[in-house]
Amino acid sequence: MKSKKYIINTLLGMFFATTLFIVGCSSTQDVALAKSGAQLWGENCVRCHNAPSPTAFSDIQWETIGQHMRIRANLTAQQTDKVVEFLKMAN
Repeated sequence: MKSKKYIINTLLGMFFATTLFIVGCSSTQDVALAKSGAQLWGENCVRCHNAPSPTAFSDIQWETIGQHMRIRANLTAQQTDKVVEFLKMAN
């Protein structure tokens, strides 16, 4: 039978490993969520094509384009909303 000290050390090790994993994942998500629409637009739209001017389309057109590009650029709903709001500010 294993000693209490061994069991406690094993459980503490598992706890700390899990905590580090969760903190590592959440900090990556926090960085992505903290970005502004302008940052997300600049980082994502120019990866595949020349990004059009924010004044090139109406608010309704930007909403439609945003939904289309969300899938193509693999953006979250929140990221897409931020980009579309940034683009709509130009109109």
